[in-house]
Amino acid sequence: MIEFNSENDFSLSNASTIKKWIEQTILNEGYELGEIHFIFCNDEYLHKLNVEFLNHDTLTDIISFDYRMGKEINGEIFISTDRVKDNANDFNVSFSNELHRVIIHGILHFCGYKDKSEEEANLMRKKEDEALNILDELFTVD
Repeated sequence: MIEFNSENDFSLSNASTIKKWIEQTILNEGYELGEIHFIFCNDEYLHKLNVEFLNHDTLTDIISFDYRMGKEINGEIFISTDRVKDNANDFNVSFSNELHRVIIHGILHFCGYKDKSEEEANLMRKKEDEALNILDELFTVD
């Protein structure tokens, strides 16, 4: 089960297609879908979580809490739509493109991918790009 909730006024469009995409990505990585909760919020909300739970006094676009049980993916993913908007402008991409990248980034963390080293970050980017290509195909079909 995948749920999308919001602590701000953000509303996700194409939620059913996004859910199919996330589940397909999880299955492609050899995992099963458990319960994943996405919470969209603003910078202030996510900053508070970052300080409280991770001791990081910085702004970020995503924080994920992994509750995986074996091969079953469970967790919470908090996404700052403020950061996504700013990053989209910085990277000269659309808001939806950056949002989808951040969404799948959190899922890939749950599937065991890291991004601390340059090598890990390169693999993460490759996996994000592969997943985004699949999403493009799903949008074409729908």
